[in-house]
Amino acid sequence: MNEQQHTTTSTPSSDDIQAVKTYLQQLQTTICAAIEQTDGVAKFQDDAWSREQGGGGVTRVLRDGQVFEQAGIAFSHIHGPKLPKPATVARPELTGCSFQAMGVSLVIHPQNPWVPTSHMNVRLFIAEAPDRQPVWWFGGGYDLTPFYPALEDIQHWHQTAKSACEPYGEQVYPEYKAYCDRYFYLRHRQETRGVGGLFFDDLNHWPFSTCFDFLKSVGDSYLKAYLPIVERRKNSSFIEQQKEFQLYRRGRYVEFNLLYDRGTLFGLQSDGRTESILMSMPPKVIWKYNWQPDADSEEAKLYKCLEPRDWLSADML
Repeated sequence: MNEQQHTTTSTPSSDDIQAVKTYLQQLQTTICAAIEQTDGVAKFQDDAWSREQGGGGVTRVLRDGQVFEQAGIAFSHIHGPKLPKPATVARPELTGCSFQAMGVSLVIHPQNPWVPTSHMNVRLFIAEAPDRQPVWWFGGGYDLTPFYPALEDIQHWHQTAKSACEPYGEQVYPEYKAYCDRYFYLRHRQETRGVGGLFFDDLNHWPFSTCFDFLKSVGDSYLKAYLPIVERRKNSSFIEQQKEFQLYRRGRYVEFNLLYDRGTLFGLQSDGRTESILMSMPPKVIWKYNWQPDADSEEAKLYKCLEPRDWLSADML
């Protein structure tokens, strides 16, 4: 099993596709409710939108909360007569196919620098042409981006990800953990975006129902992975220097999303809704030219974490 495999083993019915859409809409609602409850003050604002070329979605954004500076959780279901270029780079045979794509994506930017930023998305793509059967694949995953890393938090995150994968085979977590490390990598910085998690794409080597079950296992495990970390760190005291470091490191998030993220590129090149596509951008960022942390400082600890490792067997940062 690997992310380069493109063998479709069954053709989904319209009921199958509707079941995925219903799940994704419910997942968005569930996560929004949990984030609101954790924050205790701020509420999500709903922004329903439609796409002229076909489809639409609902973007929900929470701002200036007690715990979360900004949280964006978006559902979309779009379709069109021609797949955008990012979706055909590895599949040139699908160039010119019509498509539909649906998914939930989120990015949570916390107030407290001791609370990590987190990202999750789960999605389904279907490509069709008149002379062939539909080609479909699932994708998604989640990754964690701490500013002041704690081994306890990182191991909880990865153990939850591993538990979500275990019913589907012992090699699933190691493979998708490694794919996450490769994908969320800033080549120009030679560092990972954070401490990883799971990432998968082109998932169609199981029957459609099994792939969908796996997607649900990943989507349903996100809150289990993230909220215990938030609860543990949200009341930690911090100083202005630490808040400034958080804002500086958010710049790496911007760099990755604008330079490398395939979801961002797909959204923009498919004439998606710009505001919803760029909701992952942090609300506040600062930039410093050639800044380096002091040796042995709290800030320097993060840089020791920005390369792939087996976090579940680690005994120190």
